[in-house]
Amino acid sequence: MRYEGQIYRPPSEAYSYILQVTVGCSHNACTFCNMYLDKQFRIRTLKEVLEDLAMARRAYRYVQRIFLADGDALIVKTETLLTILETIRRLFPECERVTSYASARDLLLKTPEELRTLQQAGLDMIYLGLESGSERILKKINKGVTVEETVEACLKAKAAGIRLSVTQITGLDGQEGMEENAVESAHALSRINPEYIGLMTLTLRRGTKMTADMEKGLFKRLTPKQIVEEMRMLVAALDSEGSVLRSNHISNYVQLKGTMNRDKDAMLAQLDRALASGRLENEYIEYLENI
Repeated sequence: MRYEGQIYRPPSEAYSYILQVTVGCSHNACTFCNMYLDKQFRIRTLKEVLEDLAMARRAYRYVQRIFLADGDALIVKTETLLTILETIRRLFPECERVTSYASARDLLLKTPEELRTLQQAGLDMIYLGLESGSERILKKINKGVTVEETVEACLKAKAAGIRLSVTQITGLDGQEGMEENAVESAHALSRINPEYIGLMTLTLRRGTKMTADMEKGLFKRLTPKQIVEEMRMLVAALDSEGSVLRSNHISNYVQLKGTMNRDKDAMLAQLDRALASGRLENEYIEYLENI
C-alpha cells in the first residue's frame, strides 16, 4: 500500500483499509479547509490502485471494510470504479462494505444508471459534506456547489440505493450567521433525509483563507457556548425521520448520538444540560488547528 500525503477518513472508517484512488481534492478551494492544500489533484492509474489491492491482500488476513480516498473518489470514470469494486469483491470476499467520499459535482456527473451499477457492484455508502444549508454561506466559503445541487445529488444517490452520511459544520459563519447556518442546514438535511447525519465543529486550520480573515478581524469565531447553542438550534429545527445523528468528531464539544426524530427531545435535553453546566471544553481544538 502506497500513500501520497496526509490521508483523511471519516471517524466511522477508523478500522477500514484505506485505498487511495485519487490524490487530493478536485475542488480544493473551500475557505475553511486545508486537508489537501499540500497535494496536486490527480487520479491514480488503475494499475497503481490494483497493485495496492494486491499488496493489501498479501498484508491483511481479514479486511471487513474498505474506504476509497482521497477527497472525491467518485470523480473517477464509472468503468474504472467498477473494475476496482469487482477486484475488491474478488480479492476480499469477506469485505462487508465499501465506502467513499464524494462531492455533489461527482454525483451530478453520473447518470442514475451509473450510480445504480456502482451500488450493485458494492459501493454501499458515500460521505458527503453539505457544510451548510445556506446558499449565502456556501458562496462565502467557496464551496463550489449550491444547496439545491447538493440536495439533488444526494437524492440521486439515494434513488440508486447508495446510503448517505452527510456532514454539517457548526460555527461556519461565525457570529454573523449562527441561526441561519443552523436552521437552513436543518432544512436541507431534512429534505435529503440521509441515513446518517454528522455534525462537526469549525476548526480554523493553518493556511486557510478563513484563518487569515480571522487574523485580520474579518471573521469572529463562535465561543464554545455559542457552538453548542447553534447545535441546539439545528437539532430543534431538524425533521429527518430515521436519520442517525452523530456528533462524534473530536472537534465537537458535545457528543450526541441518537436517531431522528425518536431521540430528538433527549438530544435537546443533553444540549441543554451542557449549556447549563457551563463546562464546555475541548482539548483537541488547539491540536486540530495546529496540524
